[in-house]
Amino acid sequence: QVNFVVCQLFALLAAIWFRTYLHSSKTSPFIRHVVATLLGLYLALFCFGWYALHFVIQSGISYYIMIIIGVENMHKYCFVFALGYLTVCQITRVYIFDYGQYSADFSGPMMIITQKITSLAFEIHDGMFRKNEDLTPSQRCLAVRRMPSLLEYLSYNCNFMGILAGPLCSYKDYITFIEGRSYQLQQSEANGKEDTKYEQTDPSPNIAVAQKLLICGVSLLFHMTITKTLPVEYNIDDNFRATASWPVRFFYLYVSLMAARPKYYFAWTLADAINNAAGFGFRGYDKNGVTHWDLISNLRIQQIEFSTSFKMFLDNWNIQTALWLKRVCYERATFSPTIQTFILSAIWHGVYPGYYLTFLTGVLMTLAARAIRNNIRHYFVESPAVKVCYDVITWMATQIAISYTVVPFVLLSVKPSFTFYSSCYFCLHIASILVLLVFPLKRTEKGSKKHETIQPVWSKTLEEETLLQKNSYSTANNSFSQKQEITCRYQTLKQ
Repeated sequence: QVNFVVCQLFALLAAIWFRTYLHSSKTSPFIRHVVATLLGLYLALFCFGWYALHFVIQSGISYYIMIIIGVENMHKYCFVFALGYLTVCQITRVYIFDYGQYSADFSGPMMIITQKITSLAFEIHDGMFRKNEDLTPSQRCLAVRRMPSLLEYLSYNCNFMGILAGPLCSYKDYITFIEGRSYQLQQSEANGKEDTKYEQTDPSPNIAVAQKLLICGVSLLFHMTITKTLPVEYNIDDNFRATASWPVRFFYLYVSLMAARPKYYFAWTLADAINNAAGFGFRGYDKNGVTHWDLISNLRIQQIEFSTSFKMFLDNWNIQTALWLKRVCYERATFSPTIQTFILSAIWHGVYPGYYLTFLTGVLMTLAARAIRNNIRHYFVESPAVKVCYDVITWMATQIAISYTVVPFVLLSVKPSFTFYSSCYFCLHIASILVLLVFPLKRTEKGSKKHETIQPVWSKTLEEETLLQKNSYSTANNSFSQKQEITCRYQTLKQ
C-alpha cells in the first residue's frame, strides 16, 4: 500500500511535468508515447518487481493475436486470452502465494489492462469489419478505423497515468490526448440549429486537480480513522449476532460497508487527478462555458451515497468498469444479458468465492429492484411530497440491499459469507425471489429509456451531464470524421 501511494504521488508529479514540458504543442506524439510508456513500466517495476513483466507479456501476446488472426475474429480470441491470462495470474497469486493478502498484488493493474485489451479489440472489430449501419451509436463513435502501432498499443495499455489504478479510457480518447487534437462541443440553440459556441483551447486542469486531491485527503483521513473502528467482520461476530437487535444489526451493516468505501474513493479519485494533471480527462464545456474534467472519472460520490435504486448505485460506482461491461458484454449478449454481465464481472474481479456470491446475489437484487420499480414507482411520482417519501424509503432499501450484497466481496471466503447470510436467514434473497414471483419483469430494450437512472429529488447532477459522461467520445483523424463524432456527441446530448 505504501508503494502504491508513493508511486501514485510520483505519477502526479510526473503528470505535471509531462503536461508542462512534453505538451503536444512542443513535442511529437512519438516522444509522448515513448515517455508515457517507459514511465509506466518503471512505476510497475518499482511497485511489483518482476511481476510487472506480466503486463508486457499480456499486452504483447494480445497484440500478436490481433495481427495474425485478423479483424473478423480477433476480438473473440483477445477476449478469451486476456481474461484467461488474468484468471491464471489471479489463481496463482491467491491460492499458491498469499490467500486473502495483497502483497505483490499485480493482478490489480492487470485487470485494467485486460479491460483495455478487450475493449480495443472490440472497437477495432467494429471499425474495420462490421458495417456502419449495424453498429449502435456508441459503437459507431468509439470504433477504431485503423490498426494501432505496437508503440501506440503499449502506450495505451501501460502509460504511467493509468497503469496502477486506471481508470479505463477509450483508445480514441487516449490517442486524441497524446496527439493534442482539439475538438469542438456543439450546443443546440432554441430554434434547434447546431451552433458551435465553445472550442477546446487547452483549458487548465489545476482547479479540478486541486478539488480531487482535497477529496483524496478527506477520504484517506476517513479511512485511517473511522474505517478501522467499524470493521465489516464484526457483522459475523458471535456475541454481536447473539445480543444485537435486528435494527441495530442492519444499521451497523450499513455504516460498516459505508466506512469501507473511502479507500476506493481515495484510489480512484487520485488516479483521476493524475490523468487530469497530465491534461487528460477534459470532457468539454457545458452550456455556460464551464469546463468539465470528468471524461474518465470512475465514481460520483454524492450519487453513490444517495442512491435510490440498485442500478443508480452501480451506474455511479466504478463507472468505467460498468461501461466496459456494457460495451463488451451487455450490448452484445444474445440471451440473459444481465446474468452474463454479472458473471463476467465476477470472473474479471478474481477467484475469491466471495466475489461470486456477491455477483450472484447482485443478479437477484437487480432483477427484483427492476421489477419493483417498473410496477409500483409510477404510483408515487405525481405528488412532490409523496415523491420525497418514496425517495427516502428507496434510499434506505437500496443502501441496505447494497450492503447485504457486498458483504461476501469484503469477507472473500465461503464460510464467513454463509455465516453472515444464515444469521440473516437469507432474508433479502428470499424477498427478491418472492418479488420476482409476484411482479412481472417487463422486458425492455437494451439502452432504452426505461433503464435510465432516475435521480432523487436532492440530487444536483443534471441528466445531460450524466449522459455526456457515459457517452464520452473523442475525435477522429480528419475533419470529416471529426464532424461525425461531434454529431454523435450532440445526438447523445439530445437523447
